[in-house]
Amino acid sequence: MRKGMGVEMDLVSALKTFLRVAETGSFSAAATDLGLTQPAVSRQVLALEAHFHSRFLHRTTNALALTAEGERMIPMALKVMEAVDALGDTTCPEGTTVSGKVKLSLPAPLGLYMSDRLPVLLKAHPKLVVELIWREEPSDLVGDGIDLEVRLGDVGHSSLIYRRIGWTTAFLVAAPDYLQRRGAPATPEEIQDHDCLCYNRGGTWRSWHFSNGSDEVAVRVIPRLIANNPVAVHHAALAGSGLAILSHILAGSDIEAGRLVNVMRDFPPVRLPINVVYASRRNLPLRARTVLDFLVEATREDALMTTTEASACEGNR
Repeated sequence: MRKGMGVEMDLVSALKTFLRVAETGSFSAAATDLGLTQPAVSRQVLALEAHFHSRFLHRTTNALALTAEGERMIPMALKVMEAVDALGDTTCPEGTTVSGKVKLSLPAPLGLYMSDRLPVLLKAHPKLVVELIWREEPSDLVGDGIDLEVRLGDVGHSSLIYRRIGWTTAFLVAAPDYLQRRGAPATPEEIQDHDCLCYNRGGTWRSWHFSNGSDEVAVRVIPRLIANNPVAVHHAALAGSGLAILSHILAGSDIEAGRLVNVMRDFPPVRLPINVVYASRRNLPLRARTVLDFLVEATREDALMTTTEASACEGNR
């Protein structure tokens, strides 16, 4: 029995090592992350390949690449590691140390917001590592090894699990000098006559959506600037290049200081749900649950991301 358990533990370790090599693309980088020697990492991967009678990595003097068998192994290995983590969470007593790395993908404005608050979480859990990935479009959670992803609006595939943690608040803004030259739109329809600076989040730049609480209006825009990161749009708006829809996280302080003007206040941009998406409810490890709880609490601290509709809910798409 003890011998069998030892074999299984070696297999789990080898899978963990293989995943880290695949993620970093390097035996030496994986060895550094795992606290092992490079030969030990190489031996574990070779043992894993021998166990399954397959080659998972193409090795050259300059690079590593996954074989087709290696690509297929990734999601299965991730499920094994999730199950091991879940088993550990179940059997460990209260007060267990939160440890390991959580890959968290989120849009740039929320990335800025959470970055300011993450030091509190990391101080509370010294063995926790958070890898932030600023991404404006949905990831392949399993293929990219993403533990948690914040998505705005539609969560995507029906098999995914999500938790709604709040709602976006955005403003239609422009710099004072732009408004002196061109005037401010009074209605959504007038926006078509203006220079528009568009944040491309999965093709969403083609139309801007506004709501006065009872009616919703979609405006087709012809942009002067398209960027896949809202920080670039923010800078262009500050420079007086045109109208932009910006998150309150980016534009709030500039509006207060008069660097940007919040126009068309009675018909603001439509609010979108903020959802945290993950691949499996059952096997969400303790480290990921800890970061999820942090996201919930951090969002609740901002009144402009909370609303009576934004009570947390969990379910399938």
